[in-house]
Amino acid sequence: MSRRCELTGKGPMVGNNVSHANNKTKRRFLPNLNDVSLMSETLGRPVKLRISASALRTVDHRGGIDAFLAKAKDDALSPNALKIKKEIAKAQASA
Repeated sequence: MSRRCELTGKGPMVGNNVSHANNKTKRRFLPNLNDVSLMSETLGRPVKLRISASALRTVDHRGGIDAFLAKAKDDALSPNALKIKKEIAKAQASA
């Protein structure tokens, strides 16, 4: 399972551990990923995603997963999130 946010594309970053003696060794900074079920009002069912904590706050700020996906760029989304975005757009067009 890749350590990448499905909504924002946020992934691991690299940097250095720096000791008191100023020795530097490589390390990875991993994103804070959580498995969540977000309720889609358009689809009427929850959608399961693995997203970062900052993306979860952004989803709440924008007013839910439907509004977030409507504004999101396709290249940042995972294939699973892109599929959900298309389902929501199709459901909104038919309603």
